[in-house]
Amino acid sequence: MTLEEFAAGEQKPEGDPDNVVLCLLAADEDDDRDVALQIHFTLIQAFCCENDINILRVSNPGRLAELLLLGTGGPASAAAAAAAAEQPPDLHCVLVTNPHSSQWKDPALSQLICFCRESRYMDQWVPVINLPER
Repeated sequence: MTLEEFAAGEQKPEGDPDNVVLCLLAADEDDDRDVALQIHFTLIQAFCCENDINILRVSNPGRLAELLLLGTGGPASAAAAAAAAEQPPDLHCVLVTNPHSSQWKDPALSQLICFCRESRYMDQWVPVINLPER
């Protein structure tokens, strides 16, 4: 599984959406008033819907960055955490890719995708996860 940051105005590095299994859109209350970011999110959501990519909205981008950067383990994560403390990364859109989807099954990712599917059945097309502060 791979996580990719997809910054505003940047093209996706690989042109194959078949490897993307989840799109995380992270925004806090201040970002909800950013019209350009909301247009960006709308375009990303349209792309994801067209390519059958699950979408999940996360309410706390800072906490998401903390979880992703600290969850990598090893000595590199300490350097990444120190760098994140200086300047937080732009994680408004994170694409979770899986280049070998037929060979690899993660139970946590399967549950998350099931949650997204069930939310769509209840007409909640972009479910929201509220990440609490530590």
